[in-house]
Amino acid sequence: MDKLDKLKENWQSEEHELPKVSFDKIYKMLLKKSSSIVKWIFVISIVELLFWISLYFILPEDNINMMKELGLERVMYYCEIFHFFIFGIFIILFYKNYKSIQVTDSTNVLMQNILNTRKTVRYFVYYNVGMTIAFSIAIDTYLYNNSEKLYEVMDFAKQGIPKEGFANIFIISQIIVGLIIIALLILFYWLVYGILLKKLKGNYKELKKINS
Repeated sequence: MDKLDKLKENWQSEEHELPKVSFDKIYKMLLKKSSSIVKWIFVISIVELLFWISLYFILPEDNINMMKELGLERVMYYCEIFHFFIFGIFIILFYKNYKSIQVTDSTNVLMQNILNTRKTVRYFVYYNVGMTIAFSIAIDTYLYNNSEKLYEVMDFAKQGIPKEGFANIFIISQIIVGLIIIALLILFYWLVYGILLKKLKGNYKELKKINS
């Protein structure tokens, strides 16, 4: 049993001779816990952004040259700029949620801030998963429609890969890889943000109880 559980037990108990804990003390404990959770959401989002940016810089030069030859370099560049821009907006929103909770002095306002944070995180996850799916479909469709050029650029002939049926085999392998990446992304969000949101939901329920 953590400190908050003990406070709630003391506050709700009318039969024990333990000192009665005030509403304010429980509120402050829930505020502290909620603020800490939102801070972690903010920090994790920054780490995630830095991770995606680092991937761009460690991308092998062969891959960059391949994108140039396939005519995808400019498209990829603008997609990355757009993605990082939207990502940055979410980080700002997470920071604003964190600052709002820190200065909250009302139960109702804290409850609303928790709801706002949960909503922002859900939109963030929906955007990232949706963007990954849309981007994968767009790139795979383009490569499939330009499979002959891809075959030449990748020099599959030297590797003994027959040209016949290449496009179908390639697109199937791309779909499998894409599904694995999306599944791992969803698992990551479920493990990290899902746990934090669950804790926030618990705090919201406790606030609702003491506010009723």
